[in-house]
Amino acid sequence: MKPVSVILTFIYSLLSLFSYSQQEIAPVPHHATPVEAPLAGVLTGKITDAHTGEPLPGASIYVHDLKKGTISDDKGQYRLTNLNTGKYLIEITYRGYSTIIETVSVNGETHKDFALQEAVVENEEVTVTGVSSATRIKQSPQPVEVLKKEQLFNVSATNAIDALTKTVPGVNGLSTGPAISKPFIRGLGYNRVVTINDGIRQEGQQWGDEHGIEIDDYSIQRIEVLKGPASLMYGSDALAGVINIITQRPVADGHITANLLGEYQTNNALRGFYGDAAGTKNGFSWNVYGSYKGAEDYKNKYDGRVYNSKFYNKNFGGMLGYTGTWGYSHLMVSNFDQHIGMIEGDRDSATGAFIKAMPGGLEGIPTHEDFKTITPEVPYQHIRHFKVSTDNNFKVGKTNLDVTIGYQQNQRQEYGNPDEANTPDAWFNLKTINYALRWHLPSTQNWKTTIGVTGMSQNNTNEAAEVIIPDYDLFDIGGFVFTQYHKNKLSLNGGIRFDSRHVTGKPMDIDNQLKFTGFTRNFSNVSGSVGLSYATSDLVTLKFNVARGFRAPNLAELASNGAHEGTNRYEVGANDLKSETSLQIDGGFELNSQHVSLETSLFYNHLTNFIFYEKVLNAAGTDSILTDPDSGDDLNVYRFDQNNANLYGAELALDIHPHPLDWLHFRNAFSYTRAQFSNEVAGTKDIPFIPAARLFTDLAVTFLPKGKTLRNLHMNLESDYTFKQDHPFTGFDTETATPDYWLINAGIGGDFVSKGKTLFSLRFTAYNLGDVAYQNHLSRLKYTAVNNVTGRMGVFNMGRNFGIKLNVPLDFIWN
Repeated sequence: MKPVSVILTFIYSLLSLFSYSQQEIAPVPHHATPVEAPLAGVLTGKITDAHTGEPLPGASIYVHDLKKGTISDDKGQYRLTNLNTGKYLIEITYRGYSTIIETVSVNGETHKDFALQEAVVENEEVTVTGVSSATRIKQSPQPVEVLKKEQLFNVSATNAIDALTKTVPGVNGLSTGPAISKPFIRGLGYNRVVTINDGIRQEGQQWGDEHGIEIDDYSIQRIEVLKGPASLMYGSDALAGVINIITQRPVADGHITANLLGEYQTNNALRGFYGDAAGTKNGFSWNVYGSYKGAEDYKNKYDGRVYNSKFYNKNFGGMLGYTGTWGYSHLMVSNFDQHIGMIEGDRDSATGAFIKAMPGGLEGIPTHEDFKTITPEVPYQHIRHFKVSTDNNFKVGKTNLDVTIGYQQNQRQEYGNPDEANTPDAWFNLKTINYALRWHLPSTQNWKTTIGVTGMSQNNTNEAAEVIIPDYDLFDIGGFVFTQYHKNKLSLNGGIRFDSRHVTGKPMDIDNQLKFTGFTRNFSNVSGSVGLSYATSDLVTLKFNVARGFRAPNLAELASNGAHEGTNRYEVGANDLKSETSLQIDGGFELNSQHVSLETSLFYNHLTNFIFYEKVLNAAGTDSILTDPDSGDDLNVYRFDQNNANLYGAELALDIHPHPLDWLHFRNAFSYTRAQFSNEVAGTKDIPFIPAARLFTDLAVTFLPKGKTLRNLHMNLESDYTFKQDHPFTGFDTETATPDYWLINAGIGGDFVSKGKTLFSLRFTAYNLGDVAYQNHLSRLKYTAVNNVTGRMGVFNMGRNFGIKLNVPLDFIWN
């Protein structure tokens, strides 16, 4: 079939899908022969080296759609049970070998062998983000990056988003110190990025500058990053993209595993500990995990120790699940508890030292003991995020039904009064119920189609005296249809979605005065996408995608009325704001050869009704200023407004691994984003919080892939150059230009083995070897107080930092 004919068929399929689905579920006449329940199938086979024919013990065989897998035994043989008749996307991985991703038809007892080729680079991955079922990344028209647990182990970071920004081009973090980093994708963040954790979208007051994502980085097994609008699958807020974090999934059948991890970093004496245990047997699976992390105040050569940058957090969770021929059901629970110091950056005018707030309205200079503790002092936050969810897949005739339901409670307490250090000034109590139903229709030879409904119900209450947003209720629901076509070298996917969101802001009296007027708003939008991936050869794949996304205004934008701590702003919402909508075009290509890998992506994004804040002027035409009744500080008044905007940019990743030096890798990654308003705002067209261009280069060598004592010895030297950002949003004195900076990092590590099994893995890292004093353009600490002694404004990022990680894996056969 010619590509043009396929595209026409694709469009017709979208228009006629509902009629098709009704035919599929039409009742069976009473005289028809009943359909028998499917018999349990078994997939068996052997994993071998394609060159030598030797078996590969310990190879992983995984079915993403069923969330189950196994490991080949000492003879390279594997066995997957409880499979219904049908087609499954199977992923076979083995370290040092090319991954095989293949669709296998299972009918009863099915035998399938796989022969893996030795490889020096990984070119194949599976994604479940932004699609209705597991899909080869090569067949996904939108750019998707996958980061595995082994890669995270090699990165020295203080939180999950920090780790992403160091490895994925186009992803940045808006930071407020080492513990708080908000994800930005291609220049857009806050509620414009949806973070998914184990199938549930993370909800934790994403509108706040100093609000992180409350996910423990030690527990992460895998991260998938989708760049570009994804409202089709996720509804409102997925305007910039999706970060899908997977922390819990069953281990290989017939195994009990355990893992112990320890970490230490020298700059802020960060110490972290993590442990987990999991098992799967006869369809029953379980796991438990827990972690603890604490850090003192970090330092750099300009500021010395940065007062109150300390933090500590603890996390625990677990899963119970069962898998049978009918499908699977998993129950997951997690509890994240974190204390974070808030860096104000105020200085003593005579010495330039940081100031410590003390009881009675007094101020002092922090002592050595103040810097060396991990317990934050006023002001600080205490965040608790509890989540329980169930993830289910049911076989219904020839179809499958996914059902996901989750409940999460995010309690954010902010402490700012030294006289009442244990009494929260602000307390947001956010409760969210998430739900999703996805019905996978019977797949044909080339088509896979899904109909779904997703949404959430949300309630927020204020439990303390300081209130910036009102109590509110929110309910949204969205229905979508998504279809995929694949034949030979051509893959197409796309669909359409309709969403409706209902928001009720409640009237509130503060100190016997009306502070919030009640209001009700309804938002509805249509979103969709269509894209293609075409393999021109075994080496080159072309990709193109067009997507429309949207975001309903959040409660801070609609109804805030109060001092936003740490920003020197008094914020006023606007009830009449419209939804943001985006139309983005993505194009790129991938080249994957034996010795060169190249990925490029270009994008253009037109945003309608982009929401930002602007300074309010008084009747005299000067800045409107209010006095914060709690702190006594004079604050500029800002309100939210809208303007159209355009963003465009590119990402490029090049990995060279020349023959015969297969142990050598020369990796390069470049990202660039430019963004402007359609009309000037306060004398500028530049948009706030746009990251600077960045060039990351990594020269790495890997030795001893089959060593008997030391295996996979990995050494690397990194060059991380961030260009100057000379297009800041200068309106209302919001941003200033940021100079360029160049960081040099290094690392060495490997696996220590005995009798072919890994005893432990050890990794040493060195970050910012030159001890460069720098400020990232997206660091909010850049705009704290001026040091009168040096004349420098704001607080600088972390200086030289050495780190060590130790990981001990354990694996037992469950007889």
